[in-house]
Amino acid sequence: MTDELSIRVERSFTAISTESWSRLSGTSKEGKTLAYNPFLSHAFLSALEESSSATAQTGWLGHHLLLETERGELIGALPGYLKSHSQGEYVFDHGWADAFERAGGRYYPKLQCSIPFTPATGPRLLVAEGLERRPIQNAIAESLKEVVRRLGISSAHVTFVPEDEIGVFETEGYLHRTDQQFHFINEGYANHEEFLETLASRKRKALRKERRTALENGISIDWLTGSDLTERIWDQFFAFYMDTGGRKWGRPYLTRKFYSLIGERMPEDVLLVMAKRNGRYVAGAINFIGADTLYGRHWGCVEEHPFLHFEVCYHQAVDFALAKGLKRVEAGAQGEHKLARGYLPVTTHSAHYVAHAGLRRAIADYLEREREDVEHMNEILAEHSPFRKGERQQED
Repeated sequence: MTDELSIRVERSFTAISTESWSRLSGTSKEGKTLAYNPFLSHAFLSALEESSSATAQTGWLGHHLLLETERGELIGALPGYLKSHSQGEYVFDHGWADAFERAGGRYYPKLQCSIPFTPATGPRLLVAEGLERRPIQNAIAESLKEVVRRLGISSAHVTFVPEDEIGVFETEGYLHRTDQQFHFINEGYANHEEFLETLASRKRKALRKERRTALENGISIDWLTGSDLTERIWDQFFAFYMDTGGRKWGRPYLTRKFYSLIGERMPEDVLLVMAKRNGRYVAGAINFIGADTLYGRHWGCVEEHPFLHFEVCYHQAVDFALAKGLKRVEAGAQGEHKLARGYLPVTTHSAHYVAHAGLRRAIADYLEREREDVEHMNEILAEHSPFRKGERQQED
């Protein structure tokens, strides 16, 4: 890091101006270097904090790294949080924490550099538009280690990192971890039927039947975005989220205010897929719209219907992506059931700096085996995709 630059840790995201943040690549629709990622927008990150979803009280104390010039100009950043637990991250390190604390260490607090509650790959080492990226990325990764040492904490974890950033972290001594998700890749299909024609006959018939069954009992589907996202709609969707999230996680992460804030600040980036029966909505899924990707997040329902989850979360997401010319649908963490619906396995990446030498060696040994297992499983699953031979999509 050169003498002209300094790193600053900002605890409150709302203290960072929208204007300065939007100069960073990938955070704004006006950017030219990287495609817009809605989760990196000032609107999304500030909504998490202002809604009391990601705050010190919920175990997410802001520790955002800001790389600035002597004039105070923001030229690089890494969103981060000092965490007292490992919930809401989707890259699981509970075993590491248990082992370290049984051995007499203190794993928490730790630094978590990610988008809270959001298992979506996106830039982490943010660089201002028009600047040379690699030196600034290296400076941020190096500074993160210094913050760990200064705080006297166990570790820093940068999750859902783009593959082209992993080399930066490895150069700085971070450990590389891989995992698996399932993504739909748009190969230029005109519509869902054209996509289905690329599948093996048996798989194609099964999906057509699945979609018909899901819409039985008088169910219809609405796409809501922009001005459609009224407070009444958010009330209904939040009821779905609380019902299903309460059963799935015990305590849902997001507050009702969060939805009002994103509806106010980024309505054109949000898609609700809502299922209606007998004149009222009974289920729905929230998606976020990037420059070339639809990101499926979570769903909820107050009525159970066969295959409705698959229709609302996966098939409708593909329909929307094809209609809007989006290149990809990322449907969240895990889920081998997505494979049969045209979502192929892809590898996700994270980087981990572990201060304690003994813990670092143990984790490094574990991650070497885990990377081999993930690669092997991806190869197996790809061979069992629903596509006809010779027409299988090319996974990234």
